[in-house]
Amino acid sequence: MVAEGITILAHPLIPILKEEADKLLGDGPSPWSKETLEMKRYFLTDALDDFVGAADRGEGLFSANLLAESVHEFVLRTNRRWTGQGKWVLRALKEYDHKFAERFLFAFDQFYSKDDKRAIVQLVDSVLDPHGGRLFNGFSMGKQ
Repeated sequence: MVAEGITILAHPLIPILKEEADKLLGDGPSPWSKETLEMKRYFLTDALDDFVGAADRGEGLFSANLLAESVHEFVLRTNRRWTGQGKWVLRALKEYDHKFAERFLFAFDQFYSKDDKRAIVQLVDSVLDPHGGRLFNGFSMGKQ
């Protein structure tokens, strides 16, 4: 808001704040720690497993919703990009990589319109593969 807002009251501090906001937006979020990356890989793998094993349409719909949010966050954050919500999910993905955004949209549309899970599974695997693939075995939280 600060970076893109319109100044309605002149104040000498406003240009400094806008410049700092522009820099923060441009720099993107801090990179994930190794621990956070592993945790997100695990949660994405778990969500994919739930989706693939969903026994009925309702479970599949809600599992797909979780995957859409999780994949969007994983892709953008591992590339130090800001995430979005609602319509901003697709906008943020398009800004990052238009072709990936098209694949993302196609995959979820295939499931929502045709009950076909394959494109989502392929999409999630393509997102996880550069980071070591699916993660279940050997993952634990809080244990040394």
